[in-house]
Amino acid sequence: MADRQLVFEDFSDKVGGVFTLSEEDLPAIALTLKVAELLNPAFAPKGARPPFALTFLAEDPRVLPQRLYRMTHKGLGEVTIFLVPRGKTDSGVTYQATFN
Repeated sequence: MADRQLVFEDFSDKVGGVFTLSEEDLPAIALTLKVAELLNPAFAPKGARPPFALTFLAEDPRVLPQRLYRMTHKGLGEVTIFLVPRGKTDSGVTYQATFN
């Protein structure tokens, strides 16, 4: 993907899709995009992209630290996203990315 600002529309049609985390220091980890939601635009500066949040679920039980990760999606290509772990359940680990 060309270097450009990511927007909500890049992800809104990819809910249910798999993004693969592909970092040199980690084995490939599949993350399913569970939620893509627009946030309150009142919190964005005038003329800025509308804020949005993404929620991913990884079935891999390891909890990764919050940081930037390189991820790939077959329709979107390669993107770099700051992921924050939100919780761990029997289903896996939930991560969130917020764009504001």
